[in-house]
Amino acid sequence: MTHPHEEPAALAAAAERQAALPPGPGDRFAGYGVLGLAFQSGDVLALRRFPATSCGAGYTSIWHQSSDGRWTFYSDVPVTAGCVPYFAPGLTDTIVTPIRLEWRGTRRLAIAADGGRLLAWSMWFAPTAPSAAINALLGVLPEGWWRRRRLLTAAGAMAGLALGAGRLRLTGHTPSGHRFVAAPARVWTVAASRATVAGRDLGSTAPPARHTTLGDVVIPRRGLLAFGQSLMLAPGGKGVGSG
Repeated sequence: MTHPHEEPAALAAAAERQAALPPGPGDRFAGYGVLGLAFQSGDVLALRRFPATSCGAGYTSIWHQSSDGRWTFYSDVPVTAGCVPYFAPGLTDTIVTPIRLEWRGTRRLAIAADGGRLLAWSMWFAPTAPSAAINALLGVLPEGWWRRRRLLTAAGAMAGLALGAGRLRLTGHTPSGHRFVAAPARVWTVAASRATVAGRDLGSTAPPARHTTLGDVVIPRRGLLAFGQSLMLAPGGKGVGSG
């Protein structure tokens, strides 16, 4: 049985109150996100919610890849902030708009961009035996484990296999050339989801025929909600070892 403090809504509320930034160089972020979710229409959606950042105000970003491969980022901060600068070379469009997140119970999240006119997205989350095992492992990893590149690579591969998500990359490069590092602390799976983009229903979720990528960021074949920290290192920057 899941402890109430470990439920998705409770973890999100804790992140909003006291998200802690990782130490060290680079642009640092703390919060949560849906790593990616594919739909029957061929569209892909992802979410990043970072209440705390080292480079400005907290923000929310929704990533949308249409069925023809075009990426659009929706953001509630200017395009010079948030996720856009790291991914701009791979984007077709960016839209600055109010984004509302509303937890409707402990395991359901509703998201609306421009009051739902641009995008409306609901998700239901569930624990699984593999996600419980991954969370137990994350709880005993040594402090600073995410600074070791080889360990990041191995952890991503193991987690992707265990969760049925295919390839997961916890480190790599964005289209701008920044090196990203993701350090998850808790993971839940997406049990179900519905979404509309500009009024168009995307249908039910459906594993993609192949992995969708944006730079080295890989959208998993299974929807995952992750809580934790991440950082971006400028091209040529140091901060993540090779050991």
